[in-house]
Amino acid sequence: MKRLLLILLTLTPGSTLADEHWFDVLKASGDDRMLYRVLHAMPKGGDLHNHNTGSVLPRDWLRIARAQRERGYRYYTKTKINNCRDYARADNTYLLLFRNISQRQYYALDECERSEFTAFDALSPVEEQGWLNSLKLDNESEGREEFFQKHWQRMGALTENPYLRAEILFQNMKDLGDDSAIYLETQAAVGGARRPDGSAFTMDEVANIYRERLRQPDAAETGVTVRLQLMVLRFAPNAEDNLRELYEFALRNRDLYVAINMAGREDNDKGHPRRFLDTYREMRHKGALPLSIHAGEVDEPNDHIQDTLLLGASRIGHGINLITDDELMVDLRYGPYLIEINLISNLLLEYVVDYSQHPFPEFLRTGIPVALSTDDRGMWDSTLTDEFFVGVKEFNLSWEEIKAMGRNSLQYSFVEPAVKARLLERFEQRMQAFERRMQRGGLANNDDFPDTRNFI
Repeated sequence: MKRLLLILLTLTPGSTLADEHWFDVLKASGDDRMLYRVLHAMPKGGDLHNHNTGSVLPRDWLRIARAQRERGYRYYTKTKINNCRDYARADNTYLLLFRNISQRQYYALDECERSEFTAFDALSPVEEQGWLNSLKLDNESEGREEFFQKHWQRMGALTENPYLRAEILFQNMKDLGDDSAIYLETQAAVGGARRPDGSAFTMDEVANIYRERLRQPDAAETGVTVRLQLMVLRFAPNAEDNLRELYEFALRNRDLYVAINMAGREDNDKGHPRRFLDTYREMRHKGALPLSIHAGEVDEPNDHIQDTLLLGASRIGHGINLITDDELMVDLRYGPYLIEINLISNLLLEYVVDYSQHPFPEFLRTGIPVALSTDDRGMWDSTLTDEFFVGVKEFNLSWEEIKAMGRNSLQYSFVEPAVKARLLERFEQRMQAFERRMQRGGLANNDDFPDTRNFI
């Protein structure tokens, strides 16, 4: 008892965490602020399950969108409903507040509908706060329907601007770098981009805009290596054609794009995995391309994860209902597949009511490779540190488990082998230095408490 008391006393600010079991002692102390500081400062690997346009805070979206005036883009958002349409034409899109349109779209409206929109630069403080809130799950009444059926529809014309997308990518990198991560593999689109006059960019032009932004000194200063994925909306009527086009594009642009992903609500049965089996088999005649696909993000048991592996996926996004398939649980142990775990996303989208229902510890502790990731952290108002904090508080993660997931997030990445080797070496060096710091002296008294998001 005397030795334990002595160790616990070392947790006071400015003292020494000098025991080999320092992390267990830290957890036992009950000091959540110190735990959070440690997890924030802790070297992290990568974020493998990340939607670029959903991963930055709404305030950064607004700031970056306003700055696009320099490129000729100006945006308006719907701040009121003046009943400009009769009942037959007043669909859900019309009734959606804070839906964003371009200046070109604004001037195509009649005078009454224009009166319902406000320019970004003219938003009142109340309207601006409403706009910011509209892109976050910040209300207990909001959940899956708000996210899937309103958040993305509100973005509207903002996602048509490739320069804005590239700045969002940089902000995504910066946020992760500030969170002590070194790799980002995010889903970043190349299609649907338009100039202020409405003319289309080619996909190659969009990719080159990303490349140019990533070559800038401030991008390198983030310390984050980036590779991109192309995403197919699984339930779209033309999804097979879109898959063919994007697969061939990725093969031509392997320096930037490393994988194909499929996303979209799995409870829309038009996007079931086997729909795409023939298309993937056709495309593999043209070349090999890794797949990381959303699967198992549903409430009911089904065969989607098994079918997704049949498509050729080596990483599964979410994978919650894997827990209902005993045979597959055994098959995935110690294998070449990884489950991308998104704890905060799964709670806020109500795939679990509370963390006691989450299968993550069963995957982790039966040998199924897993890594923590953030999904759409800007919309959750959370960080990668928050994912680890939730993991420690809810599932009593050990230090070895934390380190193993950090390694997994690099080992199972789709980055080129030589770059992967360098990232893994960098991770190990940073982690060893961090452990020495914690064992010898802990965090300094003058280390600022990190900025926290609303989720925590």
